[in-house]
Amino acid sequence: MIKSCYHKEVFKTLRMNCSHRFQRLHPVVCLRNKTALEKMGSCNWILCVMSLLLCMSQMTAMYTPDWDSIDSRPLPKWYDEAKVGIFVHWGVFSVPGFGSEWFWWSWQGAKSPPYVDFMSKNYPPGFTYADFAPEFRAIFFDPNEWADLFEASGAKYVVLTTKHHEGFTNWGSPFSWNWNSVDTGPHRDLTGELGDAIRKKSLHYGVYNSLFEWFNPMYLSDKKNGFKTQEFPRNKILPELYNLVVRYKPDLIWSDGDWEAPDTYWNSTEFLAWLYNDSPVKDVVVTNDRWGAGCYCKHGGYYNCADKFTPETIPKHKWEKCQSIDMQSWGYRRNMKLQDLMDLPAIIKDLVYVVAFGGNYLLNVGPTPDGMIPVVFQERLTGLGGWLKVNGEAIYATKPWRVQTENSTLTVWYTSKDSNVYAIIVGKPTENLFQISAPVTTKSTVVTMLGMPTPLQWNALQPAGLVVLLPKIPDPPGQAWTLKLEGVS
Repeated sequence: MIKSCYHKEVFKTLRMNCSHRFQRLHPVVCLRNKTALEKMGSCNWILCVMSLLLCMSQMTAMYTPDWDSIDSRPLPKWYDEAKVGIFVHWGVFSVPGFGSEWFWWSWQGAKSPPYVDFMSKNYPPGFTYADFAPEFRAIFFDPNEWADLFEASGAKYVVLTTKHHEGFTNWGSPFSWNWNSVDTGPHRDLTGELGDAIRKKSLHYGVYNSLFEWFNPMYLSDKKNGFKTQEFPRNKILPELYNLVVRYKPDLIWSDGDWEAPDTYWNSTEFLAWLYNDSPVKDVVVTNDRWGAGCYCKHGGYYNCADKFTPETIPKHKWEKCQSIDMQSWGYRRNMKLQDLMDLPAIIKDLVYVVAFGGNYLLNVGPTPDGMIPVVFQERLTGLGGWLKVNGEAIYATKPWRVQTENSTLTVWYTSKDSNVYAIIVGKPTENLFQISAPVTTKSTVVTMLGMPTPLQWNALQPAGLVVLLPKIPDPPGQAWTLKLEGVS
């Protein structure tokens, strides 16, 4: 653990500008001022005084460190328009590749028998979780290949797990000495390399960060004290988050691992106030809702709520569903089976439902410890991209329509953009005539099928609806087709 750098002139500034509460909550964790850096000497990288920045931002801030103010920030437009993202769970947990990314906890925390048996049968006595790290080598990791695949999937943003609950960071975090991808394992800055490749594709780049770490001694000490002490957020989480933001300038922060302690323990509102007011990404960054016990589905930029959140009606707040192709795990599993995986029609059906309800869809893949995305995941992503290449007009930058779905002979989901309505048919129609009941036609109504060159014939129904004469349609693996309805209400 790198020692914090304290300096009398820094504290003099803090005393002059900050309330006692801010002095107590935020120790000196870094300093950007060049003169102060020269005086501090031993700090040979860019650090920042989180306290100072937060306190100074209070004097001129648009957002103050309280939820009423934080929640009033408008969501940057790019996120709602993007609709589709790729989630990447990759870390030391990929090495055992057994059970899930919660391997360490299941083995040594919960002491789950399948995990204990797996270790006793396959590894020598005394083998520790840290011994897996040198095998997280990423020898085949090519960030440009990943970026090509994610672009081909039709995704508009990518979120990498820069640190999961195991505490291992996929960059050279100065606050995670010898437990990061630069000091051990691949000896590479995985976060930076992927970020550079993603941005060359004009995709947005996000970072997943777990607040808690299962076995970090500082966290366990604070937990034992009922979270009345704050050594862990003060000396680890806040400076590490600051380092992550300043270094990689993410467009999205996907926070997790918050649920055991309240947001006041994590100092979440103070961090978010700095992020929204003074950070280098203050105008574009998007955040989720996992910032402390009781926060999810209540506070934050957009809502994840629970994993794989599946609401039955349109949420009143912008939301996102994260879903894994491997339905049993977010991380790579060596023993995954075909029946454990979502097929392409299931992925597209899920995506269409989410977008019709105003959400974003974040689809997860788990790479191998060697840095390869399993071929079956690649097949799913390229299949999704092929479908979006034809039907993306009905997905990207759309809004929910007045009716979200109806069940005719097949399920139909509706989206809208400008004056156009899109009826997405899930499943292949068995007859040439297809009826939908919700739209009200006018004399100017035009019906086309995305991917087809000419308008379709149709007849109006009373008081609403229409019957469409479908063309001979292709049979793609996605099994969903879109009718574009112009001039309907």
